[in-house]
Amino acid sequence: MTDRSTRHKASMEKLKARVNEKVAEATEQRGLLLINTGNGKGKTTAAWGTVTRALGYGYKVGVVQFIKGLWECGERNRLEEDSNLSVAIMATGFTWDTQNREADTQACQAVWQDAEKMLADPDTYLVVLDEITYMLKFGYLDIATVIKALENRPREQTVIVTGRNAHRDLVAMADTVTEMQEVRHAFNNGLQARRGIDF
Repeated sequence: MTDRSTRHKASMEKLKARVNEKVAEATEQRGLLLINTGNGKGKTTAAWGTVTRALGYGYKVGVVQFIKGLWECGERNRLEEDSNLSVAIMATGFTWDTQNREADTQACQAVWQDAEKMLADPDTYLVVLDEITYMLKFGYLDIATVIKALENRPREQTVIVTGRNAHRDLVAMADTVTEMQEVRHAFNNGLQARRGIDF
C-alpha cells in the first residue's frame, strides 16, 4: 500500500469516527424549524422535495404559498390529490404587481389564518411557509405573531420557511438554516423560466 493510499485510508477512518460520534450525540427527537433563504434558486423547490418525502411516509402536510399562488406549480399539480396534503394560497400574485397594499395585507392576513390552523394541528407533521419572509419584510405580517405561532406549535411538527432575507429573529430560532447562493442565473442571461424545470 502506498503512502498516499495509507493517508487516504487514515483520513477516511477519522471522518467515519467523527460522523459516528455526531450520530451518537444526536439523542433528541422533535420537529425542526428549517429555513431556506438566500438569493439563489431552489428554496421552494427544496421545500416541495421535503413535502414529497413526508407524504411518501404517509404524514399529513400543510403548505401555505404567500406569493406564487397564482403561478403554475408542477409540484402542487402532482401532489394536490394526496388526501394528506393541504395547500392554502394567498392568490394575489406578486405584491409588486398589485400595487395595492391594503388588499395585499388583507390577503396575507387571511392566508395566515390558514397557516395558524396548520401550525396548531398536532396531526400535521410538516408545514411549509413558502415566501413568508417577504410578508415580514413588507410589514404584512408581524414577526412577533409568527414567532409565537412557531414556538407554540406541536413538538413533533417541522416547519420550513422559504424566501430571501429571512428575518434575523427567525434565523436565531431555527434549527437548520440553508442559504442558497446565486453563482449564475439563466434569467439574467435572457433565458425564460422553463415549465417543468423552474415551475
